[in-house]
Amino acid sequence: MLKNKTLATTSVVVALFLASGVIAEQASLAASDEVIVAQQANLAAATDGKGYGPQSPRDIGAHDGMNRRAFGTAPAVTEMSLCDIHFHENAEHKGGEFTTYAGNGDGHGYGTGFKYDGKLTDAELAPVGMTVGASDHGDLVPGDTIEIHFVHSTAQATLGPTLGTCLSDAIGNPQLRVEAVVAVLVSEGGADFVEMARIVEIDGLNQVPNLPNDLGEPVVYAGSTTGPSYNEKGSPFQVTWSVRPQVVKLNIASVDAWLKDNPFEEDHAHGVRNLVTNVDLLSKIE
Repeated sequence: MLKNKTLATTSVVVALFLASGVIAEQASLAASDEVIVAQQANLAAATDGKGYGPQSPRDIGAHDGMNRRAFGTAPAVTEMSLCDIHFHENAEHKGGEFTTYAGNGDGHGYGTGFKYDGKLTDAELAPVGMTVGASDHGDLVPGDTIEIHFVHSTAQATLGPTLGTCLSDAIGNPQLRVEAVVAVLVSEGGADFVEMARIVEIDGLNQVPNLPNDLGEPVVYAGSTTGPSYNEKGSPFQVTWSVRPQVVKLNIASVDAWLKDNPFEEDHAHGVRNLVTNVDLLSKIE
Protein backbone atom coordinates (compact mmCIF):
# COMPACT_ATOMS: atom_id res chain seq x y z
CA MET A 1 0.00 0.00 0.00
CA LEU A 2 2.81 2.39 0.91
CA LYS A 3 4.65 1.44 -2.28
CA ASN A 4 1.56 2.16 -4.38
CA LYS A 5 1.04 5.46 -2.58
CA THR A 6 4.68 6.40 -3.20
CA LEU A 7 4.32 5.54 -6.89
CA ALA A 8 1.14 7.54 -7.11
CA THR A 9 2.79 10.51 -5.43
CA THR A 10 5.79 10.21 -7.75
CA SER A 11 3.46 10.11 -10.77
CA VAL A 12 1.73 13.29 -9.64
CA VAL A 13 5.07 15.03 -9.10
CA VAL A 14 6.30 13.95 -12.53
CA ALA A 15 3.04 15.09 -14.14
CA LEU A 16 3.27 18.46 -12.41
CA PHE A 17 6.92 18.78 -13.41
CA LEU A 18 6.11 18.02 -17.05
CA ALA A 19 3.15 20.41 -16.98
CA SER A 20 5.30 23.14 -15.49
CA GLY A 21 7.80 22.53 -18.27
CA VAL A 22 5.10 23.00 -20.89
CA ILE A 23 3.87 26.14 -19.17
CA ALA A 24 7.42 27.47 -18.93
CA GLU A 25 8.01 26.69 -22.60
CA GLN A 26 4.81 28.50 -23.56
CA ALA A 27 5.71 31.45 -21.35
CA SER A 28 9.15 31.62 -22.95
CA LEU A 29 7.47 32.12 -26.32
CA ALA A 30 5.79 35.31 -25.10
CA ALA A 31 7.71 38.48 -25.87
CA SER A 32 8.40 40.77 -22.94
CA ASP A 33 7.43 44.42 -22.88
CA GLU A 34 11.13 45.20 -23.32
CA VAL A 35 11.18 43.30 -26.63
CA ILE A 36 8.28 45.33 -28.00
CA VAL A 37 9.82 48.60 -26.78
CA ALA A 38 13.11 47.64 -28.47
CA GLN A 39 11.29 46.86 -31.72
CA GLN A 40 9.57 50.24 -31.62
CA ALA A 41 12.93 51.93 -30.97
CA ASN A 42 14.53 50.06 -33.87
CA LEU A 43 11.68 51.14 -36.14
CA ALA A 44 12.19 54.77 -35.12
CA ALA A 45 15.93 54.53 -35.72
CA ALA A 46 15.55 52.77 -39.08
CA THR A 47 13.16 55.43 -40.38
CA ASP A 48 14.59 58.58 -38.80
CA GLY A 49 15.42 61.11 -41.50
CA LYS A 50 15.01 58.55 -44.29
CA GLY A 51 11.86 60.05 -45.79
CA TYR A 52 9.44 57.21 -45.08
CA GLY A 53 5.79 58.00 -45.45
CA PRO A 54 3.11 57.40 -42.80
CA GLN A 55 2.89 53.86 -41.48
CA SER A 56 0.17 51.39 -40.50
CA PRO A 57 -1.51 49.96 -38.44
CA ARG A 58 -2.63 52.57 -35.93
CA ASP A 59 -5.24 53.44 -33.35
CA ILE A 60 -8.05 54.78 -35.53
CA GLY A 61 -9.40 56.72 -32.55
CA ALA A 62 -6.16 58.72 -32.20
CA HIS A 63 -6.04 61.30 -34.97
CA ASP A 64 -2.70 63.00 -34.28
CA GLY A 65 0.15 62.56 -36.71
CA MET A 66 3.29 64.48 -37.67
CA ASN A 67 4.38 62.66 -40.84
CA ARG A 68 4.24 65.14 -43.70
CA ARG A 69 5.12 62.82 -46.57
CA ALA A 70 1.98 63.56 -48.60
CA PHE A 71 0.37 61.50 -51.33
CA GLY A 72 -3.00 61.62 -53.00
CA THR A 73 -5.97 59.73 -51.60
CA ALA A 74 -6.70 56.69 -53.73
CA PRO A 75 -9.91 56.69 -55.79
CA ALA A 76 -13.07 54.94 -54.67
CA VAL A 77 -12.95 51.15 -55.01
CA THR A 78 -15.39 51.33 -57.93
CA GLU A 79 -12.58 52.99 -59.91
CA MET A 80 -9.93 50.49 -58.84
CA SER A 81 -9.38 46.78 -59.29
CA LEU A 82 -9.35 44.29 -56.43
CA CYS A 83 -5.95 42.59 -56.41
CA ASP A 84 -5.71 40.71 -53.11
CA ILE A 85 -7.71 39.43 -50.15
CA HIS A 86 -6.04 38.14 -47.01
CA PHE A 87 -6.57 38.37 -43.26
CA HIS A 88 -4.65 38.60 -40.01
CA GLU A 89 -5.40 36.80 -36.75
CA ASN A 90 -6.53 39.53 -34.35
CA ALA A 91 -7.04 43.05 -35.61
CA GLU A 92 -3.93 44.95 -36.62
CA HIS A 93 -5.70 48.25 -36.05
CA LYS A 94 -7.08 49.36 -32.68
CA GLY A 95 -10.32 51.24 -32.16
CA GLY A 96 -14.08 50.99 -32.49
CA GLU A 97 -15.22 47.60 -31.20
CA PHE A 98 -11.73 46.06 -31.16
CA THR A 99 -9.62 47.59 -28.39
CA THR A 100 -8.89 44.54 -26.22
CA TYR A 101 -5.14 43.90 -26.40
CA ALA A 102 -4.29 40.25 -27.09
CA GLY A 103 -0.85 40.58 -25.49
CA ASN A 104 2.67 40.89 -26.84
CA GLY A 105 2.56 37.52 -28.55
CA ASP A 106 5.76 35.85 -29.72
CA GLY A 107 7.42 39.06 -30.90
CA HIS A 108 6.98 38.01 -34.52
CA GLY A 109 3.35 38.95 -35.07
CA TYR A 110 1.50 35.95 -33.66
CA GLY A 111 -0.59 36.09 -30.48
CA THR A 112 -0.75 39.88 -30.54
CA GLY A 113 -3.06 42.53 -31.96
CA PHE A 114 -6.55 43.44 -30.81
CA LYS A 115 -9.68 41.42 -30.10
CA TYR A 116 -13.41 42.01 -30.37
CA ASP A 117 -14.64 43.76 -27.22
CA GLY A 118 -18.13 42.25 -27.22
CA LYS A 119 -19.64 39.08 -25.80
CA LEU A 120 -20.71 35.97 -27.70
CA THR A 121 -23.29 33.34 -26.77
CA ASP A 122 -22.45 29.77 -25.85
CA ALA A 123 -23.94 28.66 -29.16
CA GLU A 124 -21.72 31.07 -31.09
CA LEU A 125 -18.66 29.77 -29.22
CA ALA A 126 -19.49 26.06 -29.55
CA PRO A 127 -16.71 23.84 -30.95
CA VAL A 128 -17.11 23.14 -34.67
CA GLY A 129 -15.36 19.78 -34.96
CA MET A 130 -12.98 20.90 -37.71
CA THR A 131 -9.55 22.47 -37.94
CA VAL A 132 -9.66 25.84 -39.67
CA GLY A 133 -6.62 27.58 -41.13
CA ALA A 134 -4.01 25.38 -39.47
CA SER A 135 -0.40 26.62 -39.62
CA ASP A 136 2.76 26.48 -37.55
CA HIS A 137 1.18 29.18 -35.39
CA GLY A 138 -2.06 27.35 -34.60
CA ASP A 139 -5.53 27.51 -36.11
CA LEU A 140 -8.76 29.48 -35.89
CA VAL A 141 -11.61 28.75 -33.49
CA PRO A 142 -14.96 30.37 -32.69
CA GLY A 143 -14.42 33.60 -30.78
CA ASP A 144 -11.25 34.53 -32.65
CA THR A 145 -10.97 37.98 -34.19
CA ILE A 146 -9.58 38.54 -37.68
CA GLU A 147 -8.88 41.67 -39.73
CA ILE A 148 -9.62 41.18 -43.42
CA HIS A 149 -7.85 43.29 -46.02
CA PHE A 150 -9.49 43.82 -49.39
CA VAL A 151 -6.63 45.36 -51.38
CA HIS A 152 -7.33 47.46 -54.48
CA SER A 153 -4.98 48.95 -57.06
CA THR A 154 -5.12 51.44 -59.94
CA ALA A 155 -2.74 49.15 -61.84
CA GLN A 156 -4.03 46.54 -64.27
CA ALA A 157 -4.10 44.07 -61.42
CA THR A 158 -4.44 40.33 -61.62
CA LEU A 159 -5.72 37.76 -59.12
CA GLY A 160 -3.07 35.55 -57.62
CA PRO A 161 -0.86 34.91 -54.59
CA THR A 162 1.04 37.73 -52.86
CA LEU A 163 0.62 41.49 -53.04
CA GLY A 164 2.72 41.47 -56.20
CA THR A 165 -0.55 41.10 -58.08
CA CYS A 166 -1.32 44.71 -57.08
CA LEU A 167 1.71 46.04 -58.94
CA SER A 168 2.57 46.27 -62.61
CA ASP A 169 5.63 46.86 -64.79
CA ALA A 170 3.49 49.28 -66.78
CA ILE A 171 2.84 51.58 -63.80
CA GLY A 172 5.67 52.25 -61.37
CA ASN A 173 3.55 54.02 -58.76
CA PRO A 174 0.02 52.60 -58.68
CA GLN A 175 -2.35 53.93 -56.04
CA LEU A 176 -3.37 51.40 -53.43
CA ARG A 177 -6.43 51.26 -51.19
CA VAL A 178 -7.25 48.74 -48.47
CA GLU A 179 -10.81 48.26 -47.33
CA ALA A 180 -10.42 46.74 -43.85
CA VAL A 181 -13.13 44.67 -42.17
CA VAL A 182 -12.71 43.33 -38.63
CA ALA A 183 -14.68 40.17 -37.90
CA VAL A 184 -15.25 37.78 -35.01
CA LEU A 185 -15.71 34.10 -35.87
CA VAL A 186 -18.81 32.27 -34.69
CA SER A 187 -19.94 28.66 -35.03
CA GLU A 188 -23.63 29.49 -35.34
CA GLY A 189 -25.16 32.18 -37.55
CA GLY A 190 -22.98 34.97 -38.84
CA ALA A 191 -22.30 36.26 -42.33
CA ASP A 192 -21.00 34.09 -45.16
CA PHE A 193 -17.39 34.98 -45.92
CA VAL A 194 -17.44 33.23 -49.28
CA GLU A 195 -20.26 35.53 -50.34
CA MET A 196 -18.64 38.62 -48.78
CA ALA A 197 -15.40 37.93 -50.68
CA ARG A 198 -17.11 37.04 -53.99
CA ILE A 199 -15.33 38.71 -56.91
CA VAL A 200 -17.06 39.85 -60.08
CA GLU A 201 -15.76 41.82 -63.04
CA ILE A 202 -17.54 45.14 -63.57
CA ASP A 203 -16.50 47.42 -66.43
CA GLY A 204 -13.23 45.53 -66.72
CA LEU A 205 -12.36 45.87 -63.01
CA ASN A 206 -12.32 43.15 -60.35
CA GLN A 207 -14.86 44.17 -57.73
CA VAL A 208 -16.18 42.86 -54.41
CA PRO A 209 -19.80 44.01 -54.47
CA ASN A 210 -20.65 42.52 -51.07
CA LEU A 211 -18.20 44.51 -48.97
CA PRO A 212 -20.18 45.40 -45.81
CA ASN A 213 -21.38 48.99 -45.65
CA ASP A 214 -23.17 48.78 -42.30
CA LEU A 215 -20.20 48.71 -39.92
CA GLY A 216 -20.06 52.42 -39.14
CA GLU A 217 -18.40 55.29 -40.96
CA PRO A 218 -14.97 54.03 -42.09
CA VAL A 219 -11.91 55.87 -40.79
CA VAL A 220 -9.90 56.90 -43.84
CA TYR A 221 -6.23 57.77 -43.47
CA ALA A 222 -2.87 57.70 -45.26
CA GLY A 223 -0.64 54.79 -44.26
CA SER A 224 1.38 51.86 -45.53
CA THR A 225 1.36 48.11 -45.92
CA THR A 226 1.41 46.11 -42.68
CA GLY A 227 2.56 42.72 -41.41
CA PRO A 228 5.21 41.79 -38.80
CA SER A 229 8.08 41.99 -41.30
CA TYR A 230 7.84 45.77 -40.78
CA ASN A 231 8.09 45.70 -36.98
CA GLU A 232 11.62 47.10 -37.15
CA LYS A 233 11.74 48.78 -40.55
CA GLY A 234 9.53 51.14 -42.51
CA SER A 235 7.18 50.06 -45.26
CA PRO A 236 7.92 51.96 -48.50
CA PHE A 237 4.39 51.56 -49.88
CA GLN A 238 1.78 54.31 -49.78
CA VAL A 239 -1.72 53.07 -48.99
CA THR A 240 -5.08 54.75 -48.46
CA TRP A 241 -6.81 52.91 -45.62
CA SER A 242 -10.55 52.66 -44.99
CA VAL A 243 -11.10 50.90 -41.65
CA ARG A 244 -14.60 50.07 -40.47
CA PRO A 245 -14.99 50.63 -36.71
CA GLN A 246 -17.66 48.01 -36.02
CA VAL A 247 -17.19 44.22 -36.05
CA VAL A 248 -19.10 41.74 -38.20
CA LYS A 249 -19.81 38.18 -37.07
CA LEU A 250 -18.57 35.64 -39.61
CA ASN A 251 -19.53 31.98 -39.73
CA ILE A 252 -16.30 30.05 -39.21
CA ALA A 253 -17.36 27.28 -41.59
CA SER A 254 -17.56 29.82 -44.42
CA VAL A 255 -14.05 31.03 -43.57
CA ASP A 256 -12.88 27.42 -43.77
CA ALA A 257 -14.57 27.05 -47.16
CA TRP A 258 -12.89 30.23 -48.49
CA LEU A 259 -9.46 29.15 -47.26
CA LYS A 260 -9.84 25.90 -49.17
CA ASP A 261 -10.80 27.61 -52.43
CA ASN A 262 -9.61 31.12 -53.26
CA PRO A 263 -7.51 32.58 -56.10
CA PHE A 264 -4.92 34.02 -53.70
CA GLU A 265 -3.76 30.64 -52.32
CA GLU A 266 -4.52 31.86 -48.80
CA ASP A 267 -4.79 28.99 -46.31
CA HIS A 268 -4.18 30.58 -42.89
CA ALA A 269 -4.25 33.85 -40.99
CA HIS A 270 -1.22 36.15 -41.15
CA GLY A 271 0.57 37.73 -38.20
CA VAL A 272 0.17 41.35 -37.15
CA ARG A 273 2.52 44.29 -37.18
CA ASN A 274 3.03 46.13 -33.89
CA LEU A 275 0.70 49.09 -33.51
CA VAL A 276 2.51 52.20 -34.75
CA THR A 277 2.32 54.90 -32.06
CA ASN A 278 5.24 57.17 -33.02
CA VAL A 279 3.54 60.37 -34.26
CA ASP A 280 6.49 61.00 -36.61
CA LEU A 281 5.37 57.86 -38.46
CA LEU A 282 1.65 58.66 -38.49
CA SER A 283 -0.44 60.86 -40.75
CA LYS A 284 -2.98 63.23 -39.28
CA ILE A 285 -6.52 61.90 -39.60
CA GLU A 286 -8.70 64.75 -40.80
